Amino acid sequence: MTEASAPLRPRLARLRVDHAAIVENWRFFRKAAPGAAVSAVVKADGYGLGAVQVSRALAQAGARVFFTATSAEALAVRKAIGDGPQVFVLNGVTPDDVEMLSGAKLMPVLNSIAHIQLWNARGPAALHIDTGMNRLGIGPEELTQAMVTLKHTTLALVMSHLACASDVKHEKNAVQLKRFVDAASLFPKAPLSLASTGGILIGPDYHFDLVRPGIGLYGHGGLNADNPQLSAAATIEAPILQVRDVEPGETFGYGATFTAPSKMRTATVALGYADGYLRSLSSRGYGFLAGAKRPLLGRVSMDLVILDVTGCAEAQPGAMVEFLGPNAPLEDVAALSGTLPYEILTTFAGTVRKTGMRS
Repeated sequence: MTEASAPLRPRLARLRVDHAAIVENWRFFRKAAPGAAVSAVVKADGYGLGAVQVSRALAQAGARVFFTATSAEALAVRKAIGDGPQVFVLNGVTPDDVEMLSGAKLMPVLNSIAHIQLWNARGPAALHIDTGMNRLGIGPEELTQAMVTLKHTTLALVMSHLACASDVKHEKNAVQLKRFVDAASLFPKAPLSLASTGGILIGPDYHFDLVRPGIGLYGHGGLNADNPQLSAAATIEAPILQVRDVEPGETFGYGATFTAPSKMRTATVALGYADGYLRSLSSRGYGFLAGAKRPLLGRVSMDLVILDVTGCAEAQPGAMVEFLGPNAPLEDVAALSGTLPYEILTTFAGTVRKTGMRS
């Protein structure tokens, strides 16, 4: 291979995915919902961690139902795990992919009368009933028409989605539960599914025949508070590029937003918002090195962050610093950045997986 044709070196941040931890988390939900089948939601490329690899690991562990968002995701999962398990497409069906879905034995989630008509009983499918999310699904005024239009379609599942499952005491959960039970009574032969990660933890009344853990597989319980202890599935590290001693009064990074109060030692690390590390972590985030949190000084820039490593002899060029993982928990990083764990995984881990080093 010539120098000109050699592949470009990826960015230096590194993602390590622990598939054993994902399987362990899936088994946690099997114990939490012993009377229901436990599926796996692997949309958004397995929440940024690689849907193909995650699906293979879970299929080997016994998962037999998978949920994706798009037909392309579903086809990749089908190729990875073979013809046996069910693979659903949450976004439904379009004229461009209807024949492909049927041919690959993929099942669309029918979210509208138009979806039902387009699918035209080509094979089994799921029906999504809107019980109060007002996002996707058949509305209450359409249920009778849906029942008639579906008379030749085998329903593999009737499902809905909770809007407020992150708060187990939210009154809307019970409202949606009742609406779902009432609507699903029109389809008495179909298996039922209402709960994703947070809904599973509300209790057995929400479990029905199938539960759909998503974020829970990847290490977060999906609740606003009192989350169960799940295993960290993703670790992101980046290397120190330079270490320097800085005098009092010196400033750091763009905008000079942090001033050294005393003599400090700092480390410049190869990580920035081009790697999906959110700029909102400026002066709030941290890296973990040599048994301690190392505060982030000043702004996150495109490719670099600066950490306070005063007194840390291990801080040397090439040393790897953890920014997400067992020592920088997903929930903690999300809270510091002012967002949800979902975004940290799909944006930070997802970007590093596509552009950085994999392990």
